[in-house]
Amino acid sequence: MKEILVLYYSHTGAVRDMARFVARGVESVPGCAARVRTVARVVAVGRAATSPAPEVDAPLAELKDLEECIGVAVGSPTRFGNMAAPMKYFWDGTGELWHKGSLAGKPAAVFTSTATLHGGQETTLLSMMLPLLHHGMVIVGIPYTEPELNTTASGGTPYGASHHASPGGQAITEAERKLCIALGRRLAETALKLSA
Repeated sequence: MKEILVLYYSHTGAVRDMARFVARGVESVPGCAARVRTVARVVAVGRAATSPAPEVDAPLAELKDLEECIGVAVGSPTRFGNMAAPMKYFWDGTGELWHKGSLAGKPAAVFTSTATLHGGQETTLLSMMLPLLHHGMVIVGIPYTEPELNTTASGGTPYGASHHASPGGQAITEAERKLCIALGRRLAETALKLSA
């Protein structure tokens, strides 16, 4: 079995749930398995945490996870139109892999959740692509051949899967779920082709 890394940071659980759907899409492809990992929470030096740490139900990611897997899906909540600090901190520590070219040519995909409909879903997805592109990875999006992308009234973009959580914490919609699964499936199919 070839593995796809599904790497996420989740504060309230929405991105974690999306990661599970992306992993389901990966595992729908014969010969592929999902390796689900999360990143640690970070707190600024000299500043106490003001909110409880998010629930962690996946092992913490290590650099070897990126090296050993044939592709990666990266998920983060939106923070002012950007990826959350814990995910950025993780990628900032991958210079050794960049220097060796360990990720060059591997496919990658991105997904996010925002509390507001126009809270920066697309800019967050694009911000997560930047370190992936610097590593020489091949970006996989969601094509408009996925019917939910044309009909969704919630999240979903061609750049990657997204979820509109709303300030009250709305559950992932059926269209968002299908797009997460489609993204995972497309990533796994692409990874198998590129690794052949």
